[in-house]
Amino acid sequence: MAVVAGDWLSRDATQAVCRMLTDAGYLAYFVGGCVRDALLGLPVGDVDICTDARPATIQDLAGKAGLKAIPTGIDHGTITVVSDGIPHEVTTFRRDVETDGRRAVVAFSSSIEEDARRRDFTMNALYADPQGQVLDPLGGMADLKARRLRFIEDADLRIREDYLRILRFFRFHARFGDPEAGLDPEALNAIASNAEGLETLSAERVGSEMTRLLGGADPAPAMAAMQQTGALVHVLPGANPAPLAPLIHVERLVGLAPDWGARLAALGGEDTAERLRLSRKDTARLMLFREEVGSARGPGALGYLYGATEAAHILTLRVVLLEQPFDAQLFQEAREGATATFPLSARDLMPAYEGAALGQRLAVLKDRWIGSGFTLDRAALLREE
Repeated sequence: MAVVAGDWLSRDATQAVCRMLTDAGYLAYFVGGCVRDALLGLPVGDVDICTDARPATIQDLAGKAGLKAIPTGIDHGTITVVSDGIPHEVTTFRRDVETDGRRAVVAFSSSIEEDARRRDFTMNALYADPQGQVLDPLGGMADLKARRLRFIEDADLRIREDYLRILRFFRFHARFGDPEAGLDPEALNAIASNAEGLETLSAERVGSEMTRLLGGADPAPAMAAMQQTGALVHVLPGANPAPLAPLIHVERLVGLAPDWGARLAALGGEDTAERLRLSRKDTARLMLFREEVGSARGPGALGYLYGATEAAHILTLRVVLLEQPFDAQLFQEAREGATATFPLSARDLMPAYEGAALGQRLAVLKDRWIGSGFTLDRAALLREE
């Protein structure tokens, strides 16, 4: 039997949450991402615990144990139990009673098998007891070892329960799937049959999934499959995933970390900011990338104006979208531009210039300095007067 271990499991704060349940005669199992990631040797983030105790009982037990209970999702059986400052989502075993593709009506259960069957993918239906012993009610361990992403039982039914699972499928495949094995044919067929359901989802939910997908190490194969199944057109009409693979290649040549914003700029598409409900900051950044890709601004100027990293993203987008040759020297020029310091200050131009005229003149000289490749020094700029 497989066993998971790690500080996330053995720490006193987490074991205290388990003991508050088991000492009262209830079950306590770690479930989902924490078990999956621990088995894969990945860092564990959020810790989710499931139990046969009902929400009101969980709250009562937490209070008796001196732990803080927050009813974050009590209608769906979830109580956040805070132990030593660490939040743990504790959820009662559940089964779906009714679903409409966006949300589910659930009934509480005492069966771990019923709880497992309402989840999305087999690799997410893995459980572990407080000692780390893994329980695998649906055979998810074999899929996890093979890095094979499969919907639980009927893929079509799982998708119609929540259409967001289409996007989760592509995101999870990009992160956990075997790139050599391809994507599960049954899942792809079910996605193609239900792709229109994506249009019923809120822009916030779609945006969250898409930005997480694009921020992964290599989303190119998953995005290509999204296009092939017809899912992409329902999320981002007009988007083209073809530039992603070469973009990621150039990113790696330059040493750039994955950046969903730059990759979104490469995709193109219509009404992107609205469809993904991007923040004003993220929208402005997306527009900057799109505008500067086609500008005549040199790499040094890009580095000075936007910083070395943003400049590198713009240059990378130019290589791919404008089919420019890759030239490492351009990226070096951007880095040099990012460290350049304008040799003049407003005081240097006073009292000859004041007010608005002072700002305008300073801007003109700064443009000349940038245009010179940062070679004009203070004396040369003042001679421009």
